[in-house]
Amino acid sequence: MTLELGLNSFGDVATDGGRVLSDAETARLLIEEARLAESVGLDVFSIGEHYREGHIDSATPVLLAAIATATERIGLGTSVTVLSTNDPVRLYQEFSTLDAVSDGRAQLVLGRASATESFPLFGYDLADYERLFEEKLDLFLRLQREESVTWSGTVRADLVNETLRPRMRPGGIPTWIGVGGSPDSVVRAARNGLPLMLAIIGGRPQRFAGHVELYHRALARFGHGTLPVGQHSLGLVADTDEEAVETWWRYWQPVVARISQERGFYAPTCERYDAELEHGALFVGSPETVARKIATVARDLRLSRFDLKYDIRHLPREARARSIELLGREVGPRVQELLAKEPSHA
Repeated sequence: MTLELGLNSFGDVATDGGRVLSDAETARLLIEEARLAESVGLDVFSIGEHYREGHIDSATPVLLAAIATATERIGLGTSVTVLSTNDPVRLYQEFSTLDAVSDGRAQLVLGRASATESFPLFGYDLADYERLFEEKLDLFLRLQREESVTWSGTVRADLVNETLRPRMRPGGIPTWIGVGGSPDSVVRAARNGLPLMLAIIGGRPQRFAGHVELYHRALARFGHGTLPVGQHSLGLVADTDEEAVETWWRYWQPVVARISQERGFYAPTCERYDAELEHGALFVGSPETVARKIATVARDLRLSRFDLKYDIRHLPREARARSIELLGREVGPRVQELLAKEPSHA
């Protein structure tokens, strides 16, 4: 059993010596961090899509194109692309161009959005949440899979025998469906023959085992072969458990406190933090601690890929860099060693 290991960024603004970096400095930092990720052997570098203070990932294809020119091997993807408020035609053109300039390294994760700022920003109604995603997914996949597309729907202008340029490689680029917990989204991924990316940001990751089982059953029912399952979770790798736990708490606690007020989540108490570290979805600790936890969930959920969201608002750039370095040089090899010793539970 082998496992791809990647990084996810939401473009969280960093600090340097206590100074908050500007948006422009953080954008350039992402390019530097992607170069570092490639140099330490990580497989994928992904960037999200958000429209709020403290994040600079609102033009993800532009950032990924800049990273493409600064790297040679690492995969370039999205931790989420909010398809519902993107135009599938424009999205196709952006990612076909990215795939061309990166020599075939582009991929993306499509989602419906858990943060919904893009809906009013681009003039969409949240009441159309489901319809927007369903129709736009249908069009985007047809654009990838067919040379010439005729399409009609209710969410954008019709297409008649359209062939977009530049063309993607035959069959399109790797396209995952991001799932935050909805069984309907799991079945949608299977029905469309797309890999499944589980966004697990709290609680025991093993509670998603039923989703993975549902996905594999649905793939078989729809006549598809086995496809990859990935996991996205948050965390930090440091030289010692103590350093990692203390550093992550300092920056994670205020972020979760704000989100808990906005969305009604649990308050980030020390007790809940300890529980997330011990059995939950925070991958925080020394290389050995993080490697063992990743290997365990990889076996339990039959994962092909694990992505660590390594940045969080105002986390110092040196802590970010050290986390990337340790993840690639120490955690990755140790995970493969552990997985080779004990096969998958499947």
